[in-house]
Amino acid sequence: MFLTFFETLREHGVPASPREYLSFLAALDTGLVTYDVDGFYYLARATLVKNETHLDRFDQAFAASFSGIEAIPAKAVIDALDLPTDWLEKLAEKHLSEAEKAEIEALGGFDKLMETLRERLKEQQKRHQGGSKWIGTAGTSPFGAYGYNPEGVRIGQDRSRHQRAVKVWDKRTFKDLDDTREIGTRTIKLALKRLRQWAREGAADELDLDGTIRSTAEQGYLDVKTRPERRNAVRVLLLLDAGGSMDAHVTLVEELFSAARTEFKHLDHYYFHNCLYEGVWRENARRWNARTPTWDILNRFGPGWKCIFVGDASMSPYEIAIPGGANEHWNEESGETWLRRAVAQWPDVLWINPVPENHWPYTQSIAMIRQVIGTDRMVPLTLEGLTRGMKKLG
Repeated sequence: MFLTFFETLREHGVPASPREYLSFLAALDTGLVTYDVDGFYYLARATLVKNETHLDRFDQAFAASFSGIEAIPAKAVIDALDLPTDWLEKLAEKHLSEAEKAEIEALGGFDKLMETLRERLKEQQKRHQGGSKWIGTAGTSPFGAYGYNPEGVRIGQDRSRHQRAVKVWDKRTFKDLDDTREIGTRTIKLALKRLRQWAREGAADELDLDGTIRSTAEQGYLDVKTRPERRNAVRVLLLLDAGGSMDAHVTLVEELFSAARTEFKHLDHYYFHNCLYEGVWRENARRWNARTPTWDILNRFGPGWKCIFVGDASMSPYEIAIPGGANEHWNEESGETWLRRAVAQWPDVLWINPVPENHWPYTQSIAMIRQVIGTDRMVPLTLEGLTRGMKKLG
């Protein structure tokens, strides 16, 4: 029955296996989601999707497989709407507020609304537009799309227009979770979680179940044992490019910074402009009288720290290759010299670039920085890129 749905998933890039499809069918056989549209969606997603980055693809495949009522033959719609009264009442309780239910009751009740819909489907034999009775578009009937009725059933419409439909049969909400697209704070956190080195730190306030059982068995009485909580012990030094061409990426970099502060207990950060030189800043205003010598951070943060540069690496090649090439000041040593010192100090180095990866070959400075830090040490600011980078650092 759902073989076409399974094939559509594969066509949309969801790698559902036959085993997962059989698990999906077995779950349906248990009767877990009888007469529950939302339950059917979540059951299918839970059994057929194993990677969060495929959720948006699943939604698109689901929408393609179970499109709106306007694409279903009238007889099939009538049969589908021949539902038990108690199920319709539960739907009303789930989707409607008390005020909305009161308004519907004033017009004859939810059952009356659904009964009228059934009758209209039986009577109507073709598409209808406008008017106040038939199911169609741009009218005032309680059923259809792109019209207006204070309490209606929306059918075959891509989004709400008046926020007054009491039931939406084909609404789909898509999420930007594809691992090749630009991402937000939540998906950045998911990728950063891959960079973990667990250690037990702090006070012994977490229950040690194994230790409690062992000690209780040895002592003959309940002997509760505690232990420090496991925390991510990774130490990260974040060096952020600020100003100039990076202004176009400021929102995305802010989301990365916010996610990093949440995920890493040991995190320190500084700002630079275009390339690393003899000084960095604590604040992105980059006031020259508040500059921190780069030698200070090279001496302060040991080789055990993970160093992550964030920048578009897009600049004049002279800014990297020669002394005096920086565009804001006279640098006595080249940017390449300072980058090589950073790589020598922190073997675990990564450069996160917000510029799409397919654009990199067209910018000479990007190729030069990749040559200094390692071609596999620069990754794009996408979920897939961050995942790749965290694996490299780990």
